[in-house]
Amino acid sequence: MDKQKFTHPLPLKSVRVSDGFWGGYQCLVLDRVIPYQWEALNDRVPGADRSGCIHNFEVAAGRASGEHYGWVFQDSDLMKWLEAVAYALTLRPDPELERRADETIELICAAQQPDGYLDTYYILNGLDKRFTNLRDNHELYCFGHMTEAAVAYYHATGKDALLNAAIRFADCIDRNIGPEEGKLHGYPGHEVAEMALIRLYGITRDEKHLRLAKYFIDQRGQAPLFFEEEGKRNGNRFYWENTHFRYEYYQAGWPVRRQRTAEGHAVRAAYLMSGIADVARVTGDDSLYEAAERLWRSVTRRRMYVTGAIGSSHVGEAFTFDFDLPNDTVYGETCAAIGLVFFARRMLELKPRAEYADVMERALYNGVISGISLDGTRFFYVNPLEVVPEACEKDENKRHVKPERQKWFGCACCPPNIARLLASAGQYIATARDNAVYIHLYIGADLDVILNGRPLSLRLRSGFPWNGQTELTVTGGTAEGRIALRAPGWCPHCTLRINGAPAEAPAEDGYLLLDRDWQAGDTVSLDFDMPVTRVAADPRVREDIGKVAVTRGPLVYCLEECDNGSSLHLLTLPSDAAFDVRECPDLLGGIRVITAGGRRESAEWGTEGLYAPAAPRQSVPQTLTFIPYYAWANRGVGEMSVWLREK
Repeated sequence: MDKQKFTHPLPLKSVRVSDGFWGGYQCLVLDRVIPYQWEALNDRVPGADRSGCIHNFEVAAGRASGEHYGWVFQDSDLMKWLEAVAYALTLRPDPELERRADETIELICAAQQPDGYLDTYYILNGLDKRFTNLRDNHELYCFGHMTEAAVAYYHATGKDALLNAAIRFADCIDRNIGPEEGKLHGYPGHEVAEMALIRLYGITRDEKHLRLAKYFIDQRGQAPLFFEEEGKRNGNRFYWENTHFRYEYYQAGWPVRRQRTAEGHAVRAAYLMSGIADVARVTGDDSLYEAAERLWRSVTRRRMYVTGAIGSSHVGEAFTFDFDLPNDTVYGETCAAIGLVFFARRMLELKPRAEYADVMERALYNGVISGISLDGTRFFYVNPLEVVPEACEKDENKRHVKPERQKWFGCACCPPNIARLLASAGQYIATARDNAVYIHLYIGADLDVILNGRPLSLRLRSGFPWNGQTELTVTGGTAEGRIALRAPGWCPHCTLRINGAPAEAPAEDGYLLLDRDWQAGDTVSLDFDMPVTRVAADPRVREDIGKVAVTRGPLVYCLEECDNGSSLHLLTLPSDAAFDVRECPDLLGGIRVITAGGRRESAEWGTEGLYAPAAPRQSVPQTLTFIPYYAWANRGVGEMSVWLREK
């Protein structure tokens, strides 16, 4: 790989989101989500599942009495919340929030052990058992989220208390795990430490942190298999022993460079793939890039939903096999879609290709923000594409699917994960290298970039996701170099103007390449066609044969019972039906609704028997109303469907 062609995200302080859509989500995170989640972490939300997160740290720090509560990875919820706070403070100074964060960091540091170890589950349940079940007990996962929070908080405030604690924990891990004689030849059961160590290395430049991240990638799946030996040595129960998953549940069935398909727990897989891409970029390892690209193709071309959701089975929250994408029993964990966003951004750093940005956009606008209510206080863990509320209650195979968002979860990984991603959305807009800036997402923002060593200020304005009118203006500075603008895969045609005059530009890997001597006042206008599109699935996706999904621009749309009546399975869309798009500023926070002339088949059966000779079905006209998928389940409980039959 040519490392000169790698790009990097813009520092969050160099991006000021002003977008009506994503800016609204960021305000929601700052004003509602972060305060709400603080109450949840302190067990002060009536009717919500208990967190116990703050409680665990208070007991571990000797400030309270009691036992550890919750999952072995409970610490990670607080760490993700702190990371979201760090991004929030970057976006908008808030002395009271910063004070609360500092006090929380002080509490965390008070629980840290003299040798740097920090995990409340083992501090409260016996330090003699630490590092005895890397496969299942998430110590390295909690370290990873702690480190990501520490890096973010250091960048936001310049304060290094949590950063130093993370470094001490990293040193503790390095003393216990690695290739040397006498160390455990292990790696995380739930990945995230790989990404975190690369971020830490970006600050410390300590080769130890890079070596540890690379070791975790290189050692995974090697024979003799560490997880198997660890389990036998310590008598750990192997939950997946009698399943088809076995060690592939942990992405450890094969060494990373030999993996051909995305396997096992979808969030773990997405985090591993992100870590592979990170280590490939920092080290320039071609074999890791090739592995990342193979896994990318496996996920996005064979195992991804139209919404950008991944992980089709509730058993193991996992991938199953190619083209197995059921809509009503899907898992589609919010964290998995977030992990896919992480992976896509890292692939863009390796090589700017519109395919990566298309998937990142798809996941963000659909599979991610569907996980949070419009008021920011309720959350989906599972993101289905078809819901019948009675089935969610009475069919054990669908009990994991909820027809309405929940206040909190005992396993609450998704809510703070959404918060940290939305608060840091500016980091996904663009990446840059010395002589080029690549615009991946059309999110309104002011960007400060360095192009060929010269500062350049850019103002990006966009009508996404509702219309395709976009404008990029140089608001300050002069520089010669390339600005590359993504041509979305869903757009059949776009019009380009430079300083008001029609223009053309060469394209490469899905980006329009504009090379010029940029001056203050230069304006690039793009008008992306945004037609309503019927999307079909590969015919090997059995569940969707004969069906279509309706999309417009980056958004996937769906039918809801409150607009279309019950028994959505009786609705059909004629192949020649025309679509109408109308603005509804007072509906669901302001959306564009799509309507079309459809048909409703009769539910009348005409016989007492369950079965009868087939005969043409009677139907009546019905207007079909589609809303953006991300906005469903904000108006009460009812049926929902993304796919419908086409006649």
